[in-house]
Amino acid sequence: MTVVLLGHGRLGSAITEGWNLSGSVANPTILTRAVPPVCPPETEALVIAVKPAAWREAVAPLLDTLPAKTVVVSVMAGVRAEDLSVALTGRAVVRVMPTTAVAQGQGVAAIWSDHAEARALAHRLFDGIADTVDLDAEALIDAATAVAGSAPAFFYALAQALAKAGVEAGLTQNVAERLTRGALRSAGSGAATDAPLEDLIARIASPGGTTRAGLDALAAADLNRAGSAAVRAAVSRAQALAKGG
Repeated sequence: MTVVLLGHGRLGSAITEGWNLSGSVANPTILTRAVPPVCPPETEALVIAVKPAAWREAVAPLLDTLPAKTVVVSVMAGVRAEDLSVALTGRAVVRVMPTTAVAQGQGVAAIWSDHAEARALAHRLFDGIADTVDLDAEALIDAATAVAGSAPAFFYALAQALAKAGVEAGLTQNVAERLTRGALRSAGSGAATDAPLEDLIARIASPGGTTRAGLDALAAADLNRAGSAAVRAAVSRAQALAKGG
């Protein structure tokens, strides 16, 4: 497959690292501001990984060399497929929201398109580097972004808070951070299985034990409300970006 990647920031570079690791895409053409924007005539997919605010400026120089049958694959938050299709003169568009763990072949990616062939092409690009899920409506992309794309930062923020609490309980900063990172790795190993999240919790939290006491404290602090607020805020921001906010 001949693939052009437009933009090579944090997410773009993670995608190419994953492709290199898995061998699913060989020798993609990478276009940045320092590279003349020319697409090979056999280009099957144009993956747009620039900052959402700069996408129109970034794609405009490609129109003269972009083949008419090229599928546009957007990994940008808050940029609607219809806007992309109009700017790219009616080309098929598929939106994909991957996490940066695609660099290690362990990402997750939400996929939406109203074009069956474009959706299939996105699976060819991402099945080898992510757990891919199909969405029934484009409007769900924002929620998927909040739950998957943004959530790793939420987990890190909770880990940071737990490390701080460990220091307050008498641990050194170094020890608290190492223990917390180890806890994240342990949680990740469980998440890599198909076990329901409730079962993963139950495996650690025995009735009357220390973990259950901590979970009860999190519930009392309204952890569900905090999670809901984080997702709503991320979705709201994505919607604002789509409107040019």
